[in-house]
Amino acid sequence: MEFKNTKGIFLQIADSISEKVMEGKYPPCEKIPSVRDLAAEMGVNPNTVMRTYSELQARGIIDNKRGVGFYVSTDAVEIIRKWKRKEFFEIELPLIVRQTRMLDITPEELKPYFELPIN
Repeated sequence: MEFKNTKGIFLQIADSISEKVMEGKYPPCEKIPSVRDLAAEMGVNPNTVMRTYSELQARGIIDNKRGVGFYVSTDAVEIIRKWKRKEFFEIELPLIVRQTRMLDITPEELKPYFELPIN
């Protein structure tokens, strides 16, 4: 994974895990990679992954089953959807709206993009 300077690494990893949950790669009630395995896969310190898991656990997205590992919570998809929608409306959409106004882009010009399939 290639990290950006705009957001903490542990939050970028949290975003990556959240995307995998939303895509069904990590289904609810299923185990996710161990801290060590994910750290090795991502090329980061295990403490960074532990911080990520702590954040996801605090949000209710994953659960820690002591001695067994971390599992996706049953409500993870809905929790992530609410979190990401809030983030989108508060952070990303205002930037997009500002850009479209500055570039004089009309809603009609944007409409075809909303009809494209989700990748």
